[in-house]
Amino acid sequence: MASEPVIGYVPGVFDLFHIGHLNILKRARAQCDHLIAGVVIDDAVEKMKGYRPIVPFEERLEIVRSITYVDAAVTDTSRDKRVVWAEHRFDVIFKGSDWRDTDKGRLLEKEMAEVGASVIYLPYTQHTSSTMLRDVLTRLVQSL
Repeated sequence: MASEPVIGYVPGVFDLFHIGHLNILKRARAQCDHLIAGVVIDDAVEKMKGYRPIVPFEERLEIVRSITYVDAAVTDTSRDKRVVWAEHRFDVIFKGSDWRDTDKGRLLEKEMAEVGASVIYLPYTQHTSSTMLRDVLTRLVQSL
């Protein structure tokens, strides 16, 4: 008897799309049969992280939707991933290893366990991040 396909979910801002974003999507897709990427809306990013993305939501969504590894790209509106789980019923959520053994990672594990989903941590790309890129752009603009 064939087993049910595994549905995976990767939430992210995906601002200033870079190799770290591609890595997590590629690695996540290798561990599931159907990959959904949740792109966090601008207002939610501002509420969670204290800044607005540089690239507008609609453009970030279209970029992620165009990535080969992504089967579907959806709108993510909340820090609470049970909200998006209620709509998309994924089996596993993928996060960067920088979340492992942190308060936010433990909270995510608890919330996902409540709905029967698991958390898999994938290697975080250390040498490139949106934060690094944003800092470089900020310094560049300030020097003008």
